[in-house]
Amino acid sequence: MKIAIYGAGGFGKEVACLIERINNNGGNWELIGFYDDTKPAGSSVSRYGLVLGGMETLQQVNQQLAVAIAINDNKVVRRLRESINNPHIIFPNLIDPSLFLVDKQTVIMGEGNIIQNDCMISCDVTMGDFNLINDHVVVGHDNHIGSFNGLMPAAHLSGGITIGDNNLLGVASVVLQGMEIGNGVTLGANSVLMTQPKDNSTYLGVPAKRFDF
Repeated sequence: MKIAIYGAGGFGKEVACLIERINNNGGNWELIGFYDDTKPAGSSVSRYGLVLGGMETLQQVNQQLAVAIAINDNKVVRRLRESINNPHIIFPNLIDPSLFLVDKQTVIMGEGNIIQNDCMISCDVTMGDFNLINDHVVVGHDNHIGSFNGLMPAAHLSGGITIGDNNLLGVASVVLQGMEIGNGVTLGANSVLMTQPKDNSTYLGVPAKRFDF
């Protein structure tokens, strides 16, 4: 099936590599190029393909096309998804073949999720839409993750955690068991969340404390 990547930056190139890995393990994606609103049509994206146009061009596609939104900003991803109203566009989950699922029968996810290499997801896990699970992330048992969240490389979630929408968990951050994270929370790199965070707030340190910027 044909697939395009929305976002022609560094993360877009990483998603192109992810698609290659999937194809090398039995997948059947045909990457036709990139969509991007900041680069002119015809621009080369390294060896991976050309920019086909921006949002206006995508809205005019008249046959089924899978699209991966490869932008590392959950607010922008949400805005783009809400802007795309072309009924021919679908949003597959792109999952690296290296993902270790403890029990695939009890892991449920929506659409548009991107899971990069060497991650682990345990049992009885639910996940919404358009989450980015980056390299070496661990998701423990009985976790419930909403939509439009970013889990950066080596983030670790213990068991029994509930996460809402539009949250960012930084590189090598840790959320201890039983925590409930609402919406719009940023947890800094190498931080350990041990107490209930407030929505739309930033937490840094060990243990993580709220910072106002």
